Amino acid sequence: MSTFPPAEQATEHVPLREATRVWAKIGWLGFGGPAGQIALMHRELVEKRRWISDERFLHALSYCMLLPGPEAQQLAIYIGWLMHRTLGGIIAGTLFVLPGVIVIGALSWLYATWQQLPIVTAVFFGLKAAVLAVVVEAVLRVGRRALKNALMLGIAIAAFVALYLFKLPFPLVIVSAAAIGVVGRYRWPASFPAPASAEVLAQGNYLVDRRMAAGELAHTKTSLRRSTVVLVCCLALWVAPVLAVAAIFGRGSLLAQQGLFFGEAALVTFGGAYAVLAYVAQRAVESFHWLSPGEMLDGLALAETTPGPLIMVVQFVAFVAAFRNPGELSPQASGVIGALLTTWVTFVPCFLWIFLGAPYVEKLRRNRALNAALSAITAAVVGVILNLSVWFAVHTIFHAVQAQVWGPLRIEIPEPGSVDLAALVLSAASLIAMLRFRLGMGWTLLASAALGAAWVLLRGVIT
Repeated sequence: MSTFPPAEQATEHVPLREATRVWAKIGWLGFGGPAGQIALMHRELVEKRRWISDERFLHALSYCMLLPGPEAQQLAIYIGWLMHRTLGGIIAGTLFVLPGVIVIGALSWLYATWQQLPIVTAVFFGLKAAVLAVVVEAVLRVGRRALKNALMLGIAIAAFVALYLFKLPFPLVIVSAAAIGVVGRYRWPASFPAPASAEVLAQGNYLVDRRMAAGELAHTKTSLRRSTVVLVCCLALWVAPVLAVAAIFGRGSLLAQQGLFFGEAALVTFGGAYAVLAYVAQRAVESFHWLSPGEMLDGLALAETTPGPLIMVVQFVAFVAAFRNPGELSPQASGVIGALLTTWVTFVPCFLWIFLGAPYVEKLRRNRALNAALSAITAAVVGVILNLSVWFAVHTIFHAVQAQVWGPLRIEIPEPGSVDLAALVLSAASLIAMLRFRLGMGWTLLASAALGAAWVLLRGVIT
């Protein structure tokens, strides 16, 4: 029996212009961190438009989870590349972060100038509550497709427990899942069936899979010459602005320091957005003294409630630091240069990892050992998303959270008296609207943002 949903009218080809509009929509609606963004892409690309199958979507996501940097943006680059070659990947990856660059840039300027954003806080209150519903829906949807047997369910639960209760490093969880997959390929072969062939996937009437089976996606083939060109070009593009800033403003300038530091962070920070943020916060606050701990939390709050990857907080950090230490430039010019340079060195490596590695990942998709490892990682990803969902829920609905340590366990326990009933009601209403009444994500976000803003402003008037 086929496991595919009922076939719909086949889409022969998606013009780049149409794909660009979809990537722009995803960029502007990409709230809620990686969990919400992965959910949004799955909803738009797999379920609604049938551009790519679950199997290929999750296979690509598993590879992106192994890379440093924002996995959701890398997934967008991967799918854009599959559909429209290198240009498609560039458009998808750029539009994924561009809305965040614009919004965070504007908010960073307001923050550095006035440091009070009551209207923004009011709007984002309701938006954040709706995003919680999006994230919960992601766990349910992705889990149904990735957890196909008891072993996969066990891996997902183990990943959640390891991350949420024991606070184990993310790379250790992912590597452990991959090891289970490699061993399980031989010990429990029934739990790790052979990957579906391109011909079988094509029966699901998904655009990318059908074109792959027809041999139309020649750019997915591996080529040493192409890999060399990609490596040289991406590395040159990555380091050129840093060298230019160092030459113009001096190697000891704040802007040069930012280029070097955030470029290093883009390479060494594995473990998803929160691992990156912990590393950046420690260095920015304690080592460089660019911001105070409270200001770092303000930046994180802005990044969590604006479109784009959570790592966009680095743009906020760079802008505020450069704004306050402009040197010979005006504060505004220094802040803009610092923010744009930091954004560039943070995201350019993401394109390198995909354009360089994706053809080899596609080539090895039929490899049983690699497929078993990536299948186990996919199961662990469900636990990762669940961990992010619980973290997001706790910090959205409760104002105060206490960290409790019992031996190896480290648990964040919310204080019942700090519950925000308005946030709880908005989140529940958003979840019901999406799951029960199938209200679109855009309308749900818009309605929740409007209601949340009205409530915050009304509460301010009353008090």
